[in-house]
Amino acid sequence: MNDGPLASADLDALVPAWIDWAGAAAQLGVSVGRVRTMIREHELAAAVPRPGAGQQVPADFLQDGEVVKGLPGLLTVLHDGGYDDRECIAWLFTDLDLPGRPIDALRENRGSEVKRRAQSMAF
Repeated sequence: MNDGPLASADLDALVPAWIDWAGAAAQLGVSVGRVRTMIREHELAAAVPRPGAGQQVPADFLQDGEVVKGLPGLLTVLHDGGYDDRECIAWLFTDLDLPGRPIDALRENRGSEVKRRAQSMAF
């Protein structure tokens, strides 16, 4: 995509908390290399929240030592629709009247509507 409001969104303002790859690895009980692979395979998404920060993962993507249920599939749908990690993160943290943000719906196990909306965006 790279040309709409998602591409230019201020991620640092949208996402309340970020963790670096080492922090994500520690929470998931895996190596930093595995986190890198998870990002590459769209099981997780990472972005640079502010200049000079380095790539980080939104803390809300992890819950109880695991990746939030439904997130990997949703990220795959969004990537298949042409969105990059930065745009995926912006979309997940933008209020879409679900009620609330898509990431909140996923964390509360209300992911069906989120997935439906993501699929419709991909076409």
